Amino acid sequence: MSSKDIPKQEQPNNPLHGVKLVDILEELVATYGWREMSERVNINCFKNDPSIKSSLKFLRRTPWAREKVEQMYLYRNGSKK
Repeated sequence: MSSKDIPKQEQPNNPLHGVKLVDILEELVATYGWREMSERVNINCFKNDPSIKSSLKFLRRTPWAREKVEQMYLYRNGSKK
């Protein structure tokens, strides 16, 4: 059985289902900018020479920081988890 034969699991109660972390980060940077993001989520990758690449690397390894960024995204888009 190949991966094409496995049906995709639906997650109707997960507002982040199908949304990539890179898309979340790009939208937040476009909306708030790095400075405001660093004030809302106190992490160095938003403060010192910020970039999408370095932030993605940090957020993928740091669950608590990723959770805060996801919550900011949900709040910005009017969803509450």
